[in-house]
Amino acid sequence: MNTVGSPRYAPEWLALREDADVRARAEQLLDPLVGFLAGAAASGGLTVRDLGCGTGSMGRWLASRLPGPQSWFMYDRDPALLENIAARMPREAADGSPLEVIPQQRDITRLTGDDLAGTSLVTASALLDLLTADEMEALAAACAEAGCAVLLALSVEGRVEIGPADPLDEKFNAAFNAHQRRTDGGRRLLGPDAVDAATAAFERNGATVRTRPSPWRLGPDDRALTAQWLLGWVAAACAQEPSLEAASEDYLRRRLDACDAGELRAVVHHRDLLALPGDPAGTVPA
Repeated sequence: MNTVGSPRYAPEWLALREDADVRARAEQLLDPLVGFLAGAAASGGLTVRDLGCGTGSMGRWLASRLPGPQSWFMYDRDPALLENIAARMPREAADGSPLEVIPQQRDITRLTGDDLAGTSLVTASALLDLLTADEMEALAAACAEAGCAVLLALSVEGRVEIGPADPLDEKFNAAFNAHQRRTDGGRRLLGPDAVDAATAAFERNGATVRTRPSPWRLGPDDRALTAQWLLGWVAAACAQEPSLEAASEDYLRRRLDACDAGELRAVVHHRDLLALPGDPAGTVPA
């Protein structure tokens, strides 16, 4: 996704991670979401706002799983990511109803309750760690004012498991997590604290919140993604902790050689969050 400033993510990276994202998403949250949206879907259709939509991967996964006519407002700051996004979205909902796509270039950190009026669902993927505490609170308040459901997927948790283990794994992970919590342009990012902060913010605004794990599980069939993830993970760690630079070349060589040989496994922990107004019907198994 992209929130503020210049574009952050190349389409090539977003395409590379899409399959792992699909495998990771917590489908257990769909039943209570669909139950909440059933009335709106039957009475006139759904208005969905996809925040920091990137190339539309969340919409491609979710739209065909929701019933009724749907209008998808796709928000991103990067106009290049919005080009031809409608052509990459499904043409029909789960029940064959029509689906409309409206791309809009905008800063999602400035959304208000008025902006979300009439919205059925706010959704996003890999968004929360790039927000500040104040931005998260404002988003929760705006969603509460609109009375809409919220599904936020694939928020980093700060935990990584790489096998076989290496003595430097934890040092790189700690530095990466500190980088995720950095101050960027005067904004103190939530990073791995995002799901806890979001849960508290939505609950303060009267929502019922459910979260479920959504880890990437990377193996031999994910060599290209694993290699790119490793390169970015180590680069961010070194940017935060320059003392790791000296060890990073050998560390990456060992890790990338194992990846190329199909011997590397990685679990990158994320969490999905569903927030529904009030105390909605429907439960999600623990």
